[in-house]
Amino acid sequence: MNVFRRSAFFGHSNSIFGAPYAMPLVAGIVALSMTAICTFILYQSRLDAMEHAVDTSRDVALLAEHDLVRNFELYALSLQAVVEGLGDPELMAASPRVRKAALFDKAASATYLGSILVLDAHGKITLTAGAENPVDDSYSDRDFFKAHQESANLGLYVGDPYVSPRHGDSMSIPLSRRISGADGSFAGIVLIDIQLEYFQKLFSELSLGTDGSLALIRKDGTMVMRQPYDAQVIGRNIRSASTFKQFMTAPEGSFSDTSYIDGTRRLYFFKSLPNLPFIIMVAKAHSDIYAVWRQRTLLIASVMGALTLAFIGLSCAFGVQLKRKMRAESELAMLARTDGLTGLSNRRKLDEILDQEWRRARRHQSALSFLFVDIDCFKAYNDSYGHQAGDTVLATVAKCIGNHIRRPGDSAARYGGEEFLVVLPDTPLDGAQLIAETIRDAVCRLAIEHRESAFGHITVSIGCATWEPQQADADMATVIRAADEALYNAKMTGRNKVVLSARHRCGDRQAHG
Repeated sequence: MNVFRRSAFFGHSNSIFGAPYAMPLVAGIVALSMTAICTFILYQSRLDAMEHAVDTSRDVALLAEHDLVRNFELYALSLQAVVEGLGDPELMAASPRVRKAALFDKAASATYLGSILVLDAHGKITLTAGAENPVDDSYSDRDFFKAHQESANLGLYVGDPYVSPRHGDSMSIPLSRRISGADGSFAGIVLIDIQLEYFQKLFSELSLGTDGSLALIRKDGTMVMRQPYDAQVIGRNIRSASTFKQFMTAPEGSFSDTSYIDGTRRLYFFKSLPNLPFIIMVAKAHSDIYAVWRQRTLLIASVMGALTLAFIGLSCAFGVQLKRKMRAESELAMLARTDGLTGLSNRRKLDEILDQEWRRARRHQSALSFLFVDIDCFKAYNDSYGHQAGDTVLATVAKCIGNHIRRPGDSAARYGGEEFLVVLPDTPLDGAQLIAETIRDAVCRLAIEHRESAFGHITVSIGCATWEPQQADADMATVIRAADEALYNAKMTGRNKVVLSARHRCGDRQAHG
């Protein structure tokens, strides 16, 4: 392949290979963009799931708070009514039936209310709301009794969960108020036991998810009730837990942490009850919060992955087809401008080259040389060796010509039959003569046998003409015709030689043998 043909082919490399290979790249960028958008949407959905969990937990906490506060207010009023009644001499002088009916209202018969007791200064039961007679139990060692004994200004006091001796193994929460004598001295307490079943039933009716948790915790860290229920957890102090430390930082809030009790990662919402010594905690497990989100993410990721792979695959297939199409078009375009036998430019391409180089030479005022190359006695060679051998000679000579025009701007074309035209831009006459002689000598060195030739082998004759800037009146056809005339002179004067156009100082060189 000659220099011109190589430059023509590789001049199209960007169009042949750039666009097809850009298709997968563009597809990859589009796929990455789609993935980024999808990832952002899923991330926002994850944040929304967490925000929704916080709102739901707050609602659950408010429901529990409303129920607790309402019931504790009722119990507190019942306790206050008993304390005030005990201070009324007329009431205390009435019959036991009247006194009991006046002291203990219908709250005493409420569900999950263990008992209402009046304790004296020694912790002994002096009066009960029930029909049974007071038993010989002492509460003097209980925290709620000691608290009122030591302080006269506690008001309503909520004690730690304890096993009430009046209710077997059932645990209760004690609510108590102090009874003071006329002189302000400690005269005992009024006590209400609220069974833990009340809290257990309340919490069990609230939806928390598979691994959720809900708890009522005293502000000193004592666990009053927890759902899911575990008897071993009730009464435990969790003051040292990281979750409880968070509870004490604000009246309410939310955070994520790992449970001190069962090691489950949860979202915690907590609220401190303003008039009660309790903190309500609602905790939703991350596994429950993100369960639906994970399913949705898996589905979307699977669909997006399949679509992305299909998109990239189709883009690659399209790129391959586009590459093949562009290569075929390039090859067809090249074939349309290339002589099929010699591989040099054909007459159509030659006309384009001549027009381009002539304009360039006139514009830059630079020399432009032409070489007409003709294979000597080629008809006789065809008659003697056959047309197939003649075609081989044409291709061999064409390759030899192409190999000896070195500059990228130089080009060669098959002019017709056994004739070739070499175009040498920016080449003066002496340079063109040197190139012509190099080609002539190289063909001789091929030593292709030709019995009908006087030289015994294939030779070429070359006519050379040059347009120079001072020849302003000459046109391209005139210069080419001059090169053709020089070739004719070479043929007529013995062949196997280079002859310069008569427009220049003519001389010829001939190789012998």
